[in-house]
Amino acid sequence: MGSIMNALYTAVSWVIMEIHDLLTPAFGSYSGVTWTLSIIGLVLIIRILLIPLFVKQIKSQRAMTALAPKMKEIQNKYKDDRQKQSEEMMKLYKEHKTNPLASCFPILAQAPIMFALFTVLNGIGQNKPRGVLTLDDVQSAANAQFFGAPISQTFMGSSDLTVKLVTVLLIFIMSASTFTTQRQLMVKGMPKNNDPNNMMLQQQKIMLYLFPIIFALSGVHFPIGVLIYWSTTNFWTWGQQYYVLKRNPTPGSLAYEELMKKKAEKGLITPEAETNNSQGQQPEQQQGQRQQPKKKKKKK
Repeated sequence: MGSIMNALYTAVSWVIMEIHDLLTPAFGSYSGVTWTLSIIGLVLIIRILLIPLFVKQIKSQRAMTALAPKMKEIQNKYKDDRQKQSEEMMKLYKEHKTNPLASCFPILAQAPIMFALFTVLNGIGQNKPRGVLTLDDVQSAANAQFFGAPISQTFMGSSDLTVKLVTVLLIFIMSASTFTTQRQLMVKGMPKNNDPNNMMLQQQKIMLYLFPIIFALSGVHFPIGVLIYWSTTNFWTWGQQYYVLKRNPTPGSLAYEELMKKKAEKGLITPEAETNNSQGQQPEQQQGQRQQPKKKKKKK
């Protein structure tokens, strides 16, 4: 495990230093702008690498939506036998190759990277180089400031008022962006379902409130650099999700109805198709009939 984490320390610090060296001619080696943009650049690289995982997450969510009726049947059939209900649910997930926790994958995948970044920045605060950082790099980063607060400082580890104000602001941004991103998914990205026993809906409600609370409580121990990282990745998640909801929303969701309405207004689909789509039915061709393939005339 130690070798894996050391590899992550090296990878994280190497990416930061490469971006730092690239920006140094423009802003200076000791500039807070240089170090802040280096952390933001790390976010962009990581999130680009995580796009395949995000696609898998979307597919899993769509699969869970399609399985909702079968899940409800299992709940009703085994409502008095929780163990059997759980076994049948797991069997259903395995049969359709889906996972109810797939929506957590992007966050879980970033957890080791965030921990590595936390350790690297914490080492800067303690004047201990990690990864590829040298002592000069550590001193440079330790002097770098974000709105007057050193990026290696934490809320709990500093008595400086500026540090506390900056960390509180970033913790609020981090928690609020997590909440709004999850709420955006629940309001516009999920099919309308008022069933209180819907497992996917229950999972999303738990995530809506649980993750912001976790971030708010743990954020007081995060260095400012980590708070910058996590706030930036939350904004990326929001934008990425907004794009998906606009371009390829889940059938039956509010975003899907809005997309179908726009297409109907532009004449791309018929009003009948719009109604069918809003009810979760598969879209039909504009003429309402399946066109038969034309037979080729045989040459004599």
